[in-house]
Amino acid sequence: MTGLGGGATVPGVPELPEVEVTRRRVAPLLVDREIATVETTKPSGFFLTPPATLRRRLVGRRVTELGRHGKYLIGGLDDGSRLLLHLGMTGQLVSASARSPRLFRVSDRHPMATDPWRFAGDRHTHLRLGFRDLGEEVWFRDPRRFGRVEWLAPGAVSPRLAKLGLDALVVDPAAFCAVIQRRRAPLKALLLDQSLLAGVGNIYADEALFRARLHPLRSGTQLSHPAALALLASIQGILLEAIDRGGTSISDFVAPDGTDGGFSANLRVYQRAGMPCLICGTVLMRIVVRGRSTHFCPRCQR
Repeated sequence: MTGLGGGATVPGVPELPEVEVTRRRVAPLLVDREIATVETTKPSGFFLTPPATLRRRLVGRRVTELGRHGKYLIGGLDDGSRLLLHLGMTGQLVSASARSPRLFRVSDRHPMATDPWRFAGDRHTHLRLGFRDLGEEVWFRDPRRFGRVEWLAPGAVSPRLAKLGLDALVVDPAAFCAVIQRRRAPLKALLLDQSLLAGVGNIYADEALFRARLHPLRSGTQLSHPAALALLASIQGILLEAIDRGGTSISDFVAPDGTDGGFSANLRVYQRAGMPCLICGTVLMRIVVRGRSTHFCPRCQR
């Protein structure tokens, strides 16, 4: 149900821009390299494929490509198998030389140390990939363990990928309009439905609706064709701008090299409830739509 008030704002989690930034920056550390070692923590929900199986299947394999669909990274291996990675809420895929305070718990941050942000791994570093050339390792850290790692045999179908809709960056206008305009649910809920449109999360849904001047509670069936096209243009424009600026770092997201995303300064409504709209000066509001915090301008968005 759609409701007003209640619930705390959940920090932004990796969405399509953050995953795409991760893909672009970690690809040079993975592609055309042979995996020599696989170190893991103990079995948990983080591992859709048991750690022992991961070690057996990945060691000796060469990574041939690194793709993305929505919020999923998909590594192709030289035997036709694939490695599926999802960052979850707090996942960080980084090089072993990455330096960032975001790789440490707040209580473990010691800025007065000689090299304060040098990260040597911790109990939250659940996957470490070493390579035959003995070069830079790639580590997957996830404090809350909502991330996922899965090995897929050649030709295997992933139920997680199969249920995803079209990727938000490549969906064409006709397909988008067909998906959105036939549904009565609120636009905010529709944009977050990964089976309809893969990749958009809370941050960019709010920002895209603001840019398109559409109220988050308006239903898809209330959209005219021009309004639906404008919404798609807003979504894709926001996503591309965020990618260009390295994504949005609010809580945990950090790029593979340890740098923060720079799009935070470009947010116009997300987590700005109670502040004036940057266009009209009206106080921005926060409501809850299908359990998700939603930020908007009651004057600009109709």
